[in-house]
Amino acid sequence: MSSQSILLVDDEAEIVHLMKIYLQNENFLLFTAQNGSEALEILKKHTIDLIVMDVMMPIMDGIEACMKMREKHNMPIIFLSAKGQEVDKINGLSIGADDYVTKPFSPLELVARIKSHLRSYSRYTSSQQTNFDEIVIDDLKINIATHEIMRENEVIQLTPREFSILELLARNQGIVFSIEQIYEKVWKEAYLESNNTVMVHIRKIREKIEVIPRKPKYIKTVWGIGYKIEKQKN
Repeated sequence: MSSQSILLVDDEAEIVHLMKIYLQNENFLLFTAQNGSEALEILKKHTIDLIVMDVMMPIMDGIEACMKMREKHNMPIIFLSAKGQEVDKINGLSIGADDYVTKPFSPLELVARIKSHLRSYSRYTSSQQTNFDEIVIDDLKINIATHEIMRENEVIQLTPREFSILELLARNQGIVFSIEQIYEKVWKEAYLESNNTVMVHIRKIREKIEVIPRKPKYIKTVWGIGYKIEKQKN
């Protein structure tokens, strides 16, 4: 039986009722809220493994709530929205969401996405993982076991997807990964054309780990091919 907890934040009673059936059938512990303000109060009292949150809600919308959540929490956040334009998806990913699902959606697909994100997140939060596995790239230290990143004694917080991308490149220094390869290795699903998800995540990673994001020191762009981290000299 799953002990993982899901916080579903949506003011549409029909969606909450429908997803409650599907999520409880998968043995998830489910919490619900009708707006971002209620969701933040729940986070103060309970440990949440993943959040599914509508963008348009009264009192506090999903965008504002996500930004506040990211100040303290790094669990996966999946946005739900009736806005399906590419710019809306990019905006959602840019402010800290890990995924963006457009309404109307397939409940089974959403459950599959939830499981995928939880598998990724669990890799870095397992209390049973005791080996100290650290990758050092110049002055950047990536601790695989604790999901902690340090640069000159400063702790840097990445979302699970951002960390997975950085880990992939850091473990394979000198190898260029295309956007398609990164997506399929990290998201573990087929890449669709015109999907800007990887580029948005790379930009957010650079904003967090780079001193000058426009002149990246760690994640290099190989124009027309993809991204890589230079192989470190011994």
